[in-house]
Amino acid sequence: MSDGRLADQFLDAAIDLLRRVRDEQTESITAAGTLLADTVADGGRLFAFGAGHSSLPAQDVVYRAGGLALMNLLVVPGVVGVDVMPATLGSALERVDGLASAVLDTSPLRAGDALVIISLSGRNALPVEMAMNARALGVKVIGVTSVAYATETRSRHVSGTYLKDHCDIVLDSKIAIGDATLALDTVPAPFAPASTVVTSAIMQAVMATAAGSLADRGIEPPLLRSGNVDGGHEWNGRVMKEYGDRIFYRQ
Repeated sequence: MSDGRLADQFLDAAIDLLRRVRDEQTESITAAGTLLADTVADGGRLFAFGAGHSSLPAQDVVYRAGGLALMNLLVVPGVVGVDVMPATLGSALERVDGLASAVLDTSPLRAGDALVIISLSGRNALPVEMAMNARALGVKVIGVTSVAYATETRSRHVSGTYLKDHCDIVLDSKIAIGDATLALDTVPAPFAPASTVVTSAIMQAVMATAAGSLADRGIEPPLLRSGNVDGGHEWNGRVMKEYGDRIFYRQ
């Protein structure tokens, strides 16, 4: 099947998932964006975390043209993307008990901040403990996950709980277990994952909501502009100077 039908099928599947998120998650997305706006207005800082491929949507909202300058990446060495060798090490680290505690103890997170935790399955020890411990610190937690995993898989955390169980707000990506949208009789495994497309869209929808919520309060959203447009660097310099104490990726 090389006539483009598979490409069409994947794009249609991704569009269907995006429509489902729009129809079923708008209220939660609005609440998440409002929570981030509340945090900014109250002087708090914003952080995003994801492990493995779930790190991609987190990275997508950090230091991003058109995005909130205050969104910082919470980095856990060895689990950000697939930049470690062997790549399987990252998956193993997600299952290590206690790693989240060590990360939070050395991070700038504090009470009054907000943390978005992205984990497709939400079943591994790292995202579960990250959410539990962050909330214990007084940090508001937004979880972006596929709730379906909690109904058909076993938690890998000692508590038997999932990311969704330890969040102030849960955003359900609606991704099916296994994260594949296509199947063929001639291919031995399902293929064409859509979680990055959908989760990145959810994150940008939350950012857009936060910016609008701040504007509605008469607060100029601390947005970055592209450095490839005239005046972009000057604009960004002003924003980073004004909010320098809440931006950690430039230190």
